[in-house]
Amino acid sequence: MTLPRRFPHNKQIIKRIQNTVKPEEGTKFISNRNPRNLEFLRIAEKPKGYFLDTPFSKPAYFWHKLVVTPSAKYVTAELVHHQNGVVIEASTKEWALKKQLFKTSDTSAYINLARVFANRCLECGITEMSTKPLEGPKVERFMSILRDNGLILTEPPQIDTWSDLTINRYQGKRIVPNDWKEIVEEH
Repeated sequence: MTLPRRFPHNKQIIKRIQNTVKPEEGTKFISNRNPRNLEFLRIAEKPKGYFLDTPFSKPAYFWHKLVVTPSAKYVTAELVHHQNGVVIEASTKEWALKKQLFKTSDTSAYINLARVFANRCLECGITEMSTKPLEGPKVERFMSILRDNGLILTEPPQIDTWSDLTINRYQGKRIVPNDWKEIVEEH
């Protein structure tokens, strides 16, 4: 099983994290106030949406969705959260990008926009997002650059806590999700 996010490998960084996270004596629980923590653990509820959202297919549901909007002059990439709207945005309208590009809507603009967008996503700690199937050589190149920079363009499925983590009372065995079976068998 591979880890979806990048974890620090430096021993000094790990020691600093362990020293800052130490709970006070006498406390039994630690509360994580990060509102997206349950999404990273795959426990949070994904919105199911309506069948009218995507006609003739299953309703699309996501925690984070990548939206690429090309126009005649500019290209915009946005990461949309299902509750909070646009979380991360990069566009060739930005002065820093526009200054370095010859044209703001050609293939090199898509490549450089993908690098900037992937860097912003990794800095925020978001590595998994769902995408709509987009066509065109520029967009395909954009997606391949995102994959090369460490982003995963599919979201993992939500863990169904009631069915996956419950005890089967008829057989007396604990049911373990498929992703965790490898870890359980090793120990």
